[in-house]
Amino acid sequence: MTQSCLFCRIAAGEIPSKMARQTDDVVAFHDIDPRAPVHVLVIPRRHIASVNALADEDAALVGRLYAVARDLAKELGVAEGGYRLVMNTGPDAGQSVDHIHLHLLGGRTMTWPPG
Repeated sequence: MTQSCLFCRIAAGEIPSKMARQTDDVVAFHDIDPRAPVHVLVIPRRHIASVNALADEDAALVGRLYAVARDLAKELGVAEGGYRLVMNTGPDAGQSVDHIHLHLLGGRTMTWPPG
């Protein structure tokens, strides 16, 4: 855990959040500024600043992020209609917290290109 990281502090329970899922290595919580009716952030408990900081050994962990997002999409009722999974990397892509996070967005029609 990085003490100054907002998402590390949420994962540790130091900052309250509306949790959607917690496992030993993954935490999912509802975004406080949702961009869709369903907007959940899925993060690893371990601090990884961005996709650029991933190691080959992190492949299974990244797979678990996607598996949790898939399961939550089913539980939150957006799997059938469709949902979007987004992982921004760097400021030009819109990454505002330096801790990898997968956005699960659903419950409305998405446009393309995203923006």
